[in-house]
Amino acid sequence: MPATPQPLSVAIITLNAATQLAACLQSVAFADEIVIVDSGSTDGTQALTERFGARLIQQDWLGFGPQKQFAVEACAHDWVLCLDADERVSPALQASIKNALKTPSTVAFRFPRCNRFLGRYLKHGEGYPDWSLRLFDRRQAQWSADAVHEKVETSSVIGELSGDLLHDSAESLASYLSKQNRYTSLAAEMAFKAGKRATFGHLALSPLIRFIKFYVIRRGFLDGLPGLIHIAIGCFNSFMKYSKMLEHQSADAALR
Repeated sequence: MPATPQPLSVAIITLNAATQLAACLQSVAFADEIVIVDSGSTDGTQALTERFGARLIQQDWLGFGPQKQFAVEACAHDWVLCLDADERVSPALQASIKNALKTPSTVAFRFPRCNRFLGRYLKHGEGYPDWSLRLFDRRQAQWSADAVHEKVETSSVIGELSGDLLHDSAESLASYLSKQNRYTSLAAEMAFKAGKRATFGHLALSPLIRFIKFYVIRRGFLDGLPGLIHIAIGCFNSFMKYSKMLEHQSADAALR
């Protein structure tokens, strides 16, 4: 007799995601439950969730890691798939998830995420495979408490699934840069509070090493102009994170 798959909850956090959420929800219609934790949308996101039969919970913003963990804990089932509103489960990944849940070989699985940037899905460099651990048994894995660059933490072996998680933010370059500016500010603050310190070497070498790693070694140049722009922004982000850390260090020194 075929094994009965583990019941699956999908957890999604949202804020004004009405233009992106429908495609995401359609791609996870196979799940036993969809839980959406919204932090104050004003664009009709709430009404959209009702159309798809998802359970909506309102929660003020806690930071990326804590917000996602809140969503995980609100789910009815122990196996949880965590997504962002601008992500979609491809048919190939859906098949892999269903198969894995029949007889799970481990408590957490990662799979490649394919990022669309400037109208092109990146298949090289920093944009791919962008391994993402999103499917796990919440009894043995959880989101970190990081306000940004959050990750799922587990002490168990991590399995891998085939099939892409499609990431299509459909945002303008201006909004993408604005988001990266917020991320680098949060990352710099977190690093400074953790006792890390930036140096001139970080400013000079980190962007260069990043460019060589992703554009040359991992062949980001094969993604054409979008690939070049994507890694150039990534290098600038690295420079800005360390610059903002130096700003924190300077302000701290002035108070002493």
